[in-house]
Amino acid sequence: MFEYFRISSWILELIADLHWAAGGDIKQMHNHNSDNGIGMFETALKVFAAEYSLICEIAKYKKPYISLMDGITMGFGIGLSGHGRYRIVTERTVLAMPENGIGLFPDVGFAHIASRSPGGGAVGAYLALTGARISNPADALYVGVASHYVPSQDLPSLKEALLQLDLSGDAYQKVEELLGTFSKTPEDEPKLKGLLSTIVSCFGRNLPVSGIIQALQAEEQSQDPAVAEWAKGALEGIKKAAPLSLAVTQRHFADVAAAASNSNNPLSQIEGVMRKEYSLGTKTSMRPDFLEGVRAVLIDKDQNPRWKPEDLQHVDHLELEEVLSPLEGHPPPF
Repeated sequence: MFEYFRISSWILELIADLHWAAGGDIKQMHNHNSDNGIGMFETALKVFAAEYSLICEIAKYKKPYISLMDGITMGFGIGLSGHGRYRIVTERTVLAMPENGIGLFPDVGFAHIASRSPGGGAVGAYLALTGARISNPADALYVGVASHYVPSQDLPSLKEALLQLDLSGDAYQKVEELLGTFSKTPEDEPKLKGLLSTIVSCFGRNLPVSGIIQALQAEEQSQDPAVAEWAKGALEGIKKAAPLSLAVTQRHFADVAAAASNSNNPLSQIEGVMRKEYSLGTKTSMRPDFLEGVRAVLIDKDQNPRWKPEDLQHVDHLELEEVLSPLEGHPPPF
């Protein structure tokens, strides 16, 4: 005899002791590097199809979807948590998209989130290109990755209250009222807000990566210590990344940001972004940089990847355009 349960909401809990950034999906693809890449290609198609279709389902889910991010949340962790309506962070939350550092690009629809970030998407582009971490609730709220801040000590009570909540009737209103009783205003102002004009100057003018680097080098000489320190950190993040991945990221995030206000452009919707990333993810995962990045960061952990090409000057324009072009013969299955 079967019992049927009516689902009234989803609660996704990402806890501090578990890092939602372990790279299990990435290692899975890397481990199938055999048969002249055929095994890895097929695995990549399956992994990206599963992950990206799930993200689309989360984004359009018709019932309350609540993410409790109480720890390190990166990569697919942001994919699982960043597209639902209720995105709760604590003072222990750390958010980042460091995929350029393993020869891929910041995927899981982060470009969609970034396109709606302050500065016309400039703040999101900065986070994507540098892999910079958000480690305070104020910035998480400012960027838009988070919707609420709840101190970690209050999460058990919040979770229990959510589980006991009667969601008949207007479930969204009831969840929002409950979250309103638990959420707090961060004590500090968002650091990124104070840097917004500088971030827009460097990351919001659709500059190529080389132009972004030049702009950051100029800001590194700023008389404002906060600006100079920020520019130095941004440059250090960019230097760790695969050159071609940086070029792909700049173009992709600029395209999605430009489409954000045009509802007729498929890239203005999360489904369109995920279909584009299905092609980008598959193609970047088949390049030598991916194997080398995973080796250096996740396997040998020597943190010394040898990229091909080794610098931005040697990024081949034709190769870049090929990576950005649609994946032939394998349309997204979602």
